[in-house]
Amino acid sequence: MPSRCRVLVLVDESNVGSSVRSAGRGLDWLKLRDFLAGPGTGRDLIEMVVYAGLPPATPVWQEERDKKNKFVQWLRSNGFMVVTKDGSPAEEGHYKANVDVMMAIDALELSIEMRPDVVILVTGDADFAYLAIKLRRHGIRVEVASVAQNLGNMLKASANHVIDLAGLFRTFEMIKVQEAAPGPRSLAQLSARGDRRPRFRVRSPRNGPSQT
Repeated sequence: MPSRCRVLVLVDESNVGSSVRSAGRGLDWLKLRDFLAGPGTGRDLIEMVVYAGLPPATPVWQEERDKKNKFVQWLRSNGFMVVTKDGSPAEEGHYKANVDVMMAIDALELSIEMRPDVVILVTGDADFAYLAIKLRRHGIRVEVASVAQNLGNMLKASANHVIDLAGLFRTFEMIKVQEAAPGPRSLAQLSARGDRRPRFRVRSPRNGPSQT
C-alpha cells in the first residue's frame, strides 16, 4: 500500500486575507486547512505555518495590536504554527509588516528538516516564484493556493500545480462591511502593506474566527 503524501503548508496571511475580503467573505481557517490537507484529501499534514504581520508596538496601535494578538492566539490554540513580525509605521493610518523573507527562508529550512513531499504556498505574490523553483530543485512538489485574479503569472508558471481557492471562498460566511467613523484611527484607513487593515471577530470555537 503506497504511503500517504506528507504536506507542509505555508500561508501569507496578509495576501490570503486580502483575497477573501475582496470576495466579501470572512476567512474560515479550519475549512481552509481541511481543504488543503484535511483527512478527506488523502494527505498527511506536517504543519500549517501562518506568517502574520503585527501592528507596530506603539501606543497609537496598541488596540489593533491586541486584537491581532488575540487572533494569533486562536490560531495557535487550534494547531496552527504562527510566525509574526512587528510592523513599522508607514504613512498616516498605515503600517508595513512584510513577512516574505521570513516565509521564504523558513520554507527552505523546514523542507530540509521535515522532508515533505509537497509544499503548498498559500499566496498569490509573484515574489515567491523563485522560492517555488528552489523547492522543486530539491525534489519537492510545489502547489500554489490562490484565486486567479490575485495570482502572479511568474508564481503560477513556477509551481507544479495551482489550487483555485475561489470555490472554497464562496462557502465562507458573508460579511457586512460597515462604514467606519472618520478620523485618523478609522479602521477603514488602517492597513498592512498598503491594503486595508483586516478586522477580526471571533466566532464559536467550532467554526473558528472569521477575518473581516
